Amino acid sequence: MVLSAPGLFPGRGYAITVNEEETLSREFMKVVSSRFEFIQDPLITTYVSGIGKHIVSVLPPQPFSYHFYVIRENVYNAFATPAGHIFINSGLIMAMENEEELAGILAHEIAHVACRHISQKIDRSKKLQIATLAGVVAGIFLGVGGSAVAGNAVTAGSIAAGQSAALAYSREDEMQADQLGLDLLSKAGYGANGLLSVLEKIRAKQWFGSDQIPSYLSTHPASEERMANIDVWIEKHDEAVDKKKADPAFARMHARLLALYEEERIALEFFEAAVKKNPDDATALYGYGLVLGRIGRRDDAIRQFRAALAYQAFDPYILTGLGQMYFLEGRYADALRVLDGASSISENDPELLFYLGRSQMEVGDLEAAAQTLGQVIEITGTYHKAYYFLGDIYGKMEKLGDAHYYLGMYYKNTKDIKNALFHLRKAATYSTADPERAQHIRQMLEELQKQEAELKVDQMIKDRKR
Repeated sequence: MVLSAPGLFPGRGYAITVNEEETLSREFMKVVSSRFEFIQDPLITTYVSGIGKHIVSVLPPQPFSYHFYVIRENVYNAFATPAGHIFINSGLIMAMENEEELAGILAHEIAHVACRHISQKIDRSKKLQIATLAGVVAGIFLGVGGSAVAGNAVTAGSIAAGQSAALAYSREDEMQADQLGLDLLSKAGYGANGLLSVLEKIRAKQWFGSDQIPSYLSTHPASEERMANIDVWIEKHDEAVDKKKADPAFARMHARLLALYEEERIALEFFEAAVKKNPDDATALYGYGLVLGRIGRRDDAIRQFRAALAYQAFDPYILTGLGQMYFLEGRYADALRVLDGASSISENDPELLFYLGRSQMEVGDLEAAAQTLGQVIEITGTYHKAYYFLGDIYGKMEKLGDAHYYLGMYYKNTKDIKNALFHLRKAATYSTADPERAQHIRQMLEELQKQEAELKVDQMIKDRKR
């Protein structure tokens, strides 16, 4: 029998408060961000987040929002932190074959958060400062295999090994997370075979030796017993699940991840073999075009994208890849034609709109370019290059207040404090007629000036130690 979700949740009195969880998660994000590269590719992140949010939607109301991140790291790992932050390594996604495997891992991690497993354990260690706890949790989840150096560095000096181990998941935690995870998968329309098959892939990594055991296994114990229990559950329940049909979006996301974020040689060899085996596979041709463009073989990339369009003529992602190659080759009129057509099919793809805006800019249509790049910022807010070129466009249009504002935003987002302060101070002199923008600029200036002062203090301390 699958336990219902409410019956699997611990009482709130046994864990740190939700506010403490959120504070801890902010500190944890600082630790992870300083040591790892997050993949910001909208096609990849939107897809992964969409699967995660679909699973979350079948939970009872939660005290916080869930957020999903893809870390560019080959080690097979996935983990969740308090307050609903869930991370999965690109290497683990690359090893997957279908959406059901991704859903299985995400459901398990969502279950750990919903059950508040880490927050319960942290409650017993509240004598430690939040920043220290963030380092401890980061060390636990990141410190095995390819991430060993980073993880050990985080943990060292923060807490004794015995105390650190006390924060790791227990056998009981895993059983509870598996039970709730299976329940969530069923309600979300997924079978459990995906979770079982991806755990088997992770388990197979152990042949590398004890020093290379995947982080996922070291922080999620008793995997053989877990897999046996999941297998039993499948026999009893999986046939009754109204399973979601295979989604070609997974194949597209997977191809993009391999083509753009795997080691170049490996990605090139993979797609060369895939196209040779299935020359009419539009997804393989799309991935081949991406990796060829990545290594600078743009003419070859254009040929592959055009070949893919012979099988999927109105695919906006293939059209975007083709338009991007035209743009990078300086064929701005061709890029504009292709990207404008793609935008009528897919209205909210940030990458498509970014290159459409750049193409409009290059052919001299500055008003249209400003509108298009402004749309990119509205959609994502994190496509930093859009801020830069929007500032550049407004400069060309002699709208200096807007130019300095967007350039200031670009440099703030890319952590260039000196240039951010310069442009935002300039923008402040032009914003007297817009109270809302003036207030936003004042807030950013205060934040940046505080950061600048902290950096000066840190530098003084370093200089004294020399």
